[in-house]
Amino acid sequence: MRKSIRRPLQNLVLYVEAAYDRSFGPNWNPLRQLGSLTFFMYWVVIVTGIYVYIFFETSAAGAYQSVEYLTYQQWYVGGVMRSLHRYASDAMVVMVVMHLSREFIFDRYRDVRWFTWFLGVPLLWFLFFSGISGYWLVWDQLAQYIAIASMEWIDWLGIFGEPIANNFLTRGSLSDRFFSLLIFMHIFSPLIMLFIMWFHVMRVSRPKINPPRGLAACTLLMLVVLSLVKPALSHAPADLGTVPAVLKLDWFFMLLYPVYENWGGGVLWGLAAGLTLLFAAMPWLPPMRLPKPAVVNLEECNGCARCYDDCPFNAVIMQPRTDGRPFEREAVVNEKLCTACGICVGSCPISTPFRSIDELTTAIDLVDFPLKEVRVLTNKAVEELKNEPADGRPRIIVFGCDHGADIRLIEQPGVAGFSLPCIAMLPPSFIDYALSFSRGGIDGVLVASCRQCDCFNRLGDRWLHDRLDGTRDPYLRKRVPRQRVHVSWVSKTDGPMLEEELECFRASLETLADEEGKINSVLPGAAPGGVG
Repeated sequence: MRKSIRRPLQNLVLYVEAAYDRSFGPNWNPLRQLGSLTFFMYWVVIVTGIYVYIFFETSAAGAYQSVEYLTYQQWYVGGVMRSLHRYASDAMVVMVVMHLSREFIFDRYRDVRWFTWFLGVPLLWFLFFSGISGYWLVWDQLAQYIAIASMEWIDWLGIFGEPIANNFLTRGSLSDRFFSLLIFMHIFSPLIMLFIMWFHVMRVSRPKINPPRGLAACTLLMLVVLSLVKPALSHAPADLGTVPAVLKLDWFFMLLYPVYENWGGGVLWGLAAGLTLLFAAMPWLPPMRLPKPAVVNLEECNGCARCYDDCPFNAVIMQPRTDGRPFEREAVVNEKLCTACGICVGSCPISTPFRSIDELTTAIDLVDFPLKEVRVLTNKAVEELKNEPADGRPRIIVFGCDHGADIRLIEQPGVAGFSLPCIAMLPPSFIDYALSFSRGGIDGVLVASCRQCDCFNRLGDRWLHDRLDGTRDPYLRKRVPRQRVHVSWVSKTDGPMLEEELECFRASLETLADEEGKINSVLPGAAPGGVG
């Protein structure tokens, strides 16, 4: 049931993101930077809030006038800062909701990610309170309305002796101390948010909290232009002796107030409590069957720490040696944090199929899908291709990703392969192995990764790129002819793109074969193939 609902939503998001990729590129695609853009909006709000606070007067009589001074007399700086403060806050709500929705749609909130999701729940409440308390400080008719409605909503609980909403019903009932308390709460709430946001990302390796500079600059420029074209304005000053008639709500923060007006405080409390509990419990609804975590083979581990450096969820830790071997450290897997993505297997320097032992072992491996199985499947695919009738077409082995395009869509004569839990589980040596092992048959290797900047396991696409580019160990050796290796960045909706890239790769291999044939005809003693 969950898959039948989630899969159409995934496809919709992937199609939209593909369109943005074509316009902005993967790195600048804002839909792939929702978390980092949320952090960026937070800092814009903080900086502009500090400027506004410098000129804000914390008194019942002066609060409204000080904001009006910024808006009109100092419109060129103060007015822009006020508008930026408001629009960046609204944008932060949008980013949070989109980020939350995207993580849910792609099922990235369960297993070891439950902690990050769970901490997002109080963040929503602090974000809501920060925005509402900011509108109170303006002390216009909108602030008057949300103050009275908020107090009436709290009074429904009956926890106070006297209704606190009564403090907002007569002129002169509010003192300057109220605004001092309010400004304290408005400042204190974002500080608590920052503390929770830090915990929100602390359990992942290399958290991305800053968007690309170009994207950040363009986003800020867009907000500045919006602030100049449509500046944030106040309603008429608050008057506790009258009832506001016409109000322009900020729907990003005030969506609950019409619910209160129409359904009452009881229903709103029920919705708030129910949705809070539902969101907090979602990582366990229903319980997820977790794969077996990676295991360390100390007989092979030399404590190089590559698995520690590459793990996207800090599931691998390094500790002093315990087996007496002459190495300083050993790798240890924290089973509670391991997602069994296999990235650590691909990073191990001895994860190579060229080892002469029959039972291929490595220092760190998956229980459910060990490296020896990867070699078995590679050998099987190579043998299938070599045993096919020779028809002159290039023969290609495909290494796919379980979270990318389904490589079964390109099954055809001359093509064979299999998928891995994460494409970064594939050691680059397997590409060398497939080409070297197949001198009489295999012409090329197609690596079908998920889209760039959208790895289900966070860092798999990045590590794959760096390993093939030779900037990260273990890297693809220089002897491997790059023209025989092609990487396709494709999602589950990019089957046609994968087919197209396969045909283009096949055509390039045919051209390469023709060129090598011409060389061999001139140099009869030259060896065939393309491996140095």
